[in-house]
Parts: sequence; C-alpha cells; structure tokens
Amino acid sequence: MIKHFRNELILAGLLFLSLLLAGTFSYHFSQDYPWMDALYMTVITVTTVGFGEVHPLDDTGKLLTVLLILTSIIIYAYTITVITEYVVGGNIIQKLVKKRMEKKIKKFENHVIIAGYGRTGRQAVNKLKNYCKKVVVIDMEKPEHDRQIDFDNVYFIEGDATKDETLIKACVQKADSLLTTLPADADNLFVVLSARQMNKKIKIVSRASNETTANKMKLAGANRVIMPEVIGGEFMASLVVTPDLVEFINALSMEDVGHKTNLEEIHFSDIPVEYQGKSIAALDLRRKTGCTVIGYKTPDNRYIVNPPADTKLEKGSAIIVLGQPEQIEKLNQLFKLT
Repeated sequence: MIKHFRNELILAGLLFLSLLLAGTFSYHFSQDYPWMDALYMTVITVTTVGFGEVHPLDDTGKLLTVLLILTSIIIYAYTITVITEYVVGGNIIQKLVKKRMEKKIKKFENHVIIAGYGRTGRQAVNKLKNYCKKVVVIDMEKPEHDRQIDFDNVYFIEGDATKDETLIKACVQKADSLLTTLPADADNLFVVLSARQMNKKIKIVSRASNETTANKMKLAGANRVIMPEVIGGEFMASLVVTPDLVEFINALSMEDVGHKTNLEEIHFSDIPVEYQGKSIAALDLRRKTGCTVIGYKTPDNRYIVNPPADTKLEKGSAIIVLGQPEQIEKLNQLFKLT
C-alpha cells in the first residue's frame, strides 16, 4: 500500500513538472517571452496566485493560460485525492501507532511474548491478562476487534515471528517467557531456535502436533512442549474415569472476575530474605494465612507432592500453596507479593 501511494505521488509530481515545462516552452515560443518570463508566467498561472500578465497576451496566449489553469486544477485534484485516500485509509495513523508501540516495547523487561494469535494464542492472552502480565503478541495481522481481550494491556506486532527482526522488535532479549502457538510445527521449531539463541534464560513453551516434533523442540531449546490433541484426549478420558477429581482440580485453578485463585506458585527469589532458607514448618503459613504448602520444586526441577515439614527453602526452589482466595491474598501480603 505504501509503495502504491509513493508511485502515485511520484506520478502527480511528474505531471506537475511536465505542466511547468509545457507552459514555459509554450509562452516562450508562442508569445516570444524570455525564458525566465515564460517560467514565471507559467508558475503564477498554474498556482492561480492572481498576479497580472508579464506582457500582454494575444488570443493564443489567453487560450494557453486557460488550458494551463484547468490542467493544473485537475493535477491538484488528483494529488489531493491520492493523499486523502492514504490518510483516510489509516496508513499514516497506523504507522505512527505502530512506531509508538514499538518504542514502548523496547523498554519492556520480563514480559511474555506470544507468537501466533490463533485459537490457542487467544486463550493464552486471556489467561495471562488475569495475572496482569505485559503481553506482546506477534501475528501477521492485528485483529480489529476481540471482546474477550483488553487491548490496552496487550501489545501487538504485525510480522512474521519466524524472522529474527520481528523477535527483536518484541524485545525477546529481555523477555521472561515465550509462547509459540503457530499452526505449523516447522514454524514453531524455527521460533524456538531463534529465541533460544537470542535469550539463553527465556522460558519457552511451544505447541506441537506430534511427539517427534515435540522432541526436536526440546532439543532446540523449548522448556515445555504442549500437544493440544494429547491433552484434550487425556482430559476427556479423565472426565470418564475420575470426573469428580477433574472437576475439583479445575475448581482449584479457576479464577473469578476479581482474578483470584486457589493456588499460588512462589519462587525462592520472590520470598522475602527473612524467610529464605527456613523450613516449611518455620514459615508457619497455615497459622499466619490459612494456606497449606502442597508442593515443593527442588533446585534441580524435581517436584515433591505434600513435602515434609522440615523441607528447607533453597535457592532455585519454589513452593506451591493451596488456599481460599482470601487466604491467598493474606499470603501475598505476608510475602509482599502485591
């Protein structure tokens, strides 16, 4: 679109220049005007400034002047139409908005990047919105409207996520996490490779269609690989075998309008210094907040369900806490997480 606008603008400029040359030559040869007078007469005629004639004109000169004025009006109208269509079409405004958004994104740190705004990407954005995360979405086309998403808190980059320059625009070097949900496994694999090279510490979660591709994505640098079809099948089977257990687990992680949850994951780095290195029993969370520690992640990424009370919080570890929404709120206040 921009190239088309540029070509039409160049065409308008060439037409105007041709009109100046034609008028100058015509006044020079038909009215015996000196070259400078001929050019001056042409300019004041096509710009319709209303100055008087340089020298008296005969009928031929008057007809020439009329033709120049009419032709210049047509060229002006064409030029204004081209510019108006470009501005009204939103291209200039969209370009300015895009530049402003890219400047904001360059200042981001620890944000989440989502490559692909299909059905999976939409669900991910909707979920992250509840946790007040800064989300940068990369997609080939920005959606015009989506009632489920608050676009004031979601930043879009129109482009190909498989290209390095697009990931750089999303500030992948300083991002905390990347979710790649593109339809093609090959594209997701390429995004994983590129992102891992640019940011060694970023957490990458990728979508995959089959197990072979999933293994390749892990080798390429993905921390987690999700296969929606497998998860969907297992979930459906669980609803048949252990329906009440599934419903209970869903209820634990479900959020209401106030963005409250029954589960909280707290990493060692987020825990105040005075609580670091203490045992779960020494934290005394049950008495202080009503919450219960139901899980412990060791520094070497092993998960312990219902950990012993003497388990100590070590650097690189995390605890998973269960409680009612108001109890979780007390926990956040105790650890100054809100």
